[in-house]
Formats: sequence, C-alpha cells, structure tokens
Amino acid sequence: MAIQVGDPLPDVTVYNTSAEALSLAQLVQGKPLVLLFFPAAHTRVCEKELCTFRDGLAEYNQLGAEVYGLSVDTPWTLGAYARSLGLAFPLLSDHNREATRAFGLEISLRGLPGFSQRAAYVVDATGRIAWAWVADVPAQEPPYEEVTAAVKALSV
Repeated sequence: MAIQVGDPLPDVTVYNTSAEALSLAQLVQGKPLVLLFFPAAHTRVCEKELCTFRDGLAEYNQLGAEVYGLSVDTPWTLGAYARSLGLAFPLLSDHNREATRAFGLEISLRGLPGFSQRAAYVVDATGRIAWAWVADVPAQEPPYEEVTAAVKALSV
C-alpha cells in the first residue's frame, strides 16, 4: 500500500553517507521536508533530478524546508555520488529497503529487483505527508514546480 497525502511519515531506518542509522521520522524536527526517492546513483535521469534540486536549493532553504535524496544504493556509493555532483543536501541510503517498502515504491529495473521508483514527497512540519508524486516510469522526472508550490503552500 503506497503512502498517501495525510499519512504520517513512516518511522523506518535509513543511513547517512557515514553509514550511521537514522530514523526517517526524526528528520522532521518542526520543518517541512522534501523527500526524493530515486532509482540509482550514477544514472542520467537521477543526476538531472538531483542537480535540478541542487540548483534550486536556495529557494527551499528560504522556505525553511530540508531536502533529502533517498535510494537503495550503499551509503558509500551515495557519498561519492553527492561529492561528484556537488550536492549541498544529504543523500540517504535505503539499502535495507525499509523506506522503499513502507512507501510502496519497490520495483524491478531491467529484470533486477529491489529498486525504488522515482517519487517526491513533501512532508509538513508535524510529520504528515502534505504532497506526493510517484513516477509512472523510472525515467520520468518529478514536476519540479509542483514540488516547490507544495512547500510554499506549507509556509502560508
């Protein structure tokens, strides 16, 4: 069952690029979140998506929102990927697939199981899903303007 608008953010474990465990729900801390699930590091569409958010990060910072990218890649792969792209927001490893499964996003890519579908969520300051988008196909980019509008709507 996929996460829906109004649902609480699942309390699942993810890992930062130092392989330290974090609770996804604990990231809220009274601020809105933008959670970007992407299928795999070092791929063309994922790079374009993450760089688009990197380039628009100042606006999210002005709105008081934290941006996080999540994939099933290992923490070390994501650390190298973040450095190569010059990202100023954290990438989180869901290598155990807890978050991917909790959000109902697990897919196969080219016959290989266990990837996350591309998706974007805006979480309000209380930890509830305020806006959600899931790609029809992994190559589809998120509606960037809608993500920004959903964050702006929380700060009204």
